[in-house]
Amino acid sequence: MSDKPDESEKTEEPSQKKLTDAHKKGDVAKSHEVTTWFGIVAMTLAVFLVPESMMAGLTRALRGFIDQAHAIPMDGEHLRLMFLSLGGSVLMLLGMPFLLLIIGGVVGNTVQHRPVFSAEQMKPKASKISPLAGVKRLFSASSLVNFAKGIAKMVIIAIAMAVVVWPERERLVDTVSLDPAYILPIAKMMTIKMLAIVVIILGLIAMADFAFQQSKWHKKQRMTIKEVRDEHKQMEGDPAVRAKLRQIRVERGRHRMMQAVPKATVIVTNPTHYAVALKYEKGMAAPVCVAKGADRIALKIRQIATENDVPIVENPPLARALHATIEVNDQVPAEHYKAVAEVIGYVLSLKGRLARSPTVRQ
Repeated sequence: MSDKPDESEKTEEPSQKKLTDAHKKGDVAKSHEVTTWFGIVAMTLAVFLVPESMMAGLTRALRGFIDQAHAIPMDGEHLRLMFLSLGGSVLMLLGMPFLLLIIGGVVGNTVQHRPVFSAEQMKPKASKISPLAGVKRLFSASSLVNFAKGIAKMVIIAIAMAVVVWPERERLVDTVSLDPAYILPIAKMMTIKMLAIVVIILGLIAMADFAFQQSKWHKKQRMTIKEVRDEHKQMEGDPAVRAKLRQIRVERGRHRMMQAVPKATVIVTNPTHYAVALKYEKGMAAPVCVAKGADRIALKIRQIATENDVPIVENPPLARALHATIEVNDQVPAEHYKAVAEVIGYVLSLKGRLARSPTVRQ
């Protein structure tokens, strides 16, 4: 039996890791209709941007070749020079369309997803050369959709040609007797009309197909409950992930700790190396440590306290002892009751003066 889970079991949204891994493997949502549309737009621009003088020059060269065909020597050297001359004119005329076509293909892929360089898609797979797998792909729903899109595009192009050519049918018959210099502008005008119709209609198809391919790819990346659990276990076991999660938890805890500083009753400092924020309210069994830190964190605690008019008391022995023996949200240990009570009593007795000067030395 296949190890792949049934599509009906994939009930969970894909994780960011699943999406990232899929992208690394070159598995991305891609609509060929979007790429094709950008190519057609590039061809349309090429028709607009090709200079009239360049087309006129090619027309003159072709007319001269046709008019003087009987007088052209048929030896190898003359034929080589003639083809070099005509070939140069043709290359100059077609160079811009080819360049725009390449740019259109690159842009068509880039707008759908960021560039992907993956060797995963180049690895040989048995499913790619298996006749049975090939038959399954041939009659799959995706193949049927692509076939329907191909038929629709052919019909659209046929309609575009009919809409443009039919009203001009008499004029086209008359061009048989016209000078080649007059035929090219007519052909250019009709080509632009046909391309404009094709660009508009295929643009709508491309947008619909892009949305369909995105939805299909996202559905393909959905996960089963077991896959979600396995991925979670795998990530928890990764040292780098554990370190990152630990860092996030520390940063969040530090952020919450700093938010508690403005509500503290007093900050006991070293004065520069340690800072311990204590909170005491009537009815509490003992003062509680709401924040503590050393060096840079201690400085931040003092800054927040100063900004919020929280009294700061310098008591190096008590600050060092509290920092070493107490954790955030813990009550002050019994052995420090007396010293802490003196500090809090001192702060409360000088509350009026502390409002004017938040830093007092005991």
